[in-house]
Amino acid sequence: MANHKSSVKRIRQTKVKTLHNKYYAKTMRNAVRKLRATTDKDEAAKQFPVVQKMLDKLAKTNIIHANKAANLKSGLAQHINKLG
Repeated sequence: MANHKSSVKRIRQTKVKTLHNKYYAKTMRNAVRKLRATTDKDEAAKQFPVVQKMLDKLAKTNIIHANKAANLKSGLAQHINKLG
């Protein structure tokens, strides 16, 4: 167990932030999965800006790495272009 008041508080804060970050990361992964599963180009093109915005926000707040966000956006754009 922690020996200092500040470390007890830090443990509490970390739990809350971890839960918060897990929620948004999981939501993002589900959105990416849903977009990849889409076979209709028009529907995928509608979903893409929403997912793109989500990825940018998560990268800005350091929930995911900026390069990971860029990599996912690039892959999704390629997927949409292949749908034809």
